[in-house]
Amino acid sequence: MAGRLEGRAAIVTGAGSIGPGWGNGKAAAALFAREGAEVLCADINLAAAQETAEIITGEGNHAVAFECNVTDSAQVKSMVETCKKEFGAVDILHNNVGILGMGGPVDHTEEDWDKVNAVNVKSMFLTCKHAIPEMEAQGKGAIVNISSIVGIRWMGVPYLSYSTTKAAIIQLTKTIAYQYAPKHIRCNAILPGLMRTPMVEVGLADAYADGNVDEMVRLRDAQCPMGHMGDAWDVANAALFLASDEAKYITGAELIVDGGVSLSSAPNA
Repeated sequence: MAGRLEGRAAIVTGAGSIGPGWGNGKAAAALFAREGAEVLCADINLAAAQETAEIITGEGNHAVAFECNVTDSAQVKSMVETCKKEFGAVDILHNNVGILGMGGPVDHTEEDWDKVNAVNVKSMFLTCKHAIPEMEAQGKGAIVNISSIVGIRWMGVPYLSYSTTKAAIIQLTKTIAYQYAPKHIRCNAILPGLMRTPMVEVGLADAYADGNVDEMVRLRDAQCPMGHMGDAWDVANAALFLASDEAKYITGAELIVDGGVSLSSAPNA
């Protein structure tokens, strides 16, 4: 039985992981490959991208690793060209790159604000800028962007730059979806809720529990109506659906993957 992405070429940015375990991009890259896609695993950390690519090839599937700073237009252009050269097409673009920025407007530094905006939003502008012409030439394509529920609601701790960029990603997604629908290029966003990933464990323990990861997990689990945080595979499966032909009539959507968190009242802490 053919996989759901059989014969497709996919770029997954943020395909490495900043620590042990499975981040969203790493899981998505592996899942896409298991479903038949050839995957370009892009990450600013080449070793992390190579680790993901080696997992994929070790399972008998196809992948290449590519070192890319997605805030640099020339590097992004080269990434897209490499995908086309290696696999003959750019069918799927899955934008996973993102960093956290803690604090409100007073305690946030201007440098942190600029960095978070560049990594989280400019990167997606650049990847779409360079990938969409290839998709137009092919007559179709699918773009899946990772946003967050913090782009639509308060989640108990102030991360102004992060939440602002995640809101911007939603509008970027909708604008691209409408503009390129006549070209048969779909663009959708996933809004994960409280997830347990390496980035969360590294970036949020101080904000929630003075550096105590176990206590941070307990507190975040308690915020979830289902009683626990989600994981990278929950997000990866949503991305697989949106990238596949099962979602061929879906564009401009905000797919919330949060175990019901966004249905509850906003937490105080």
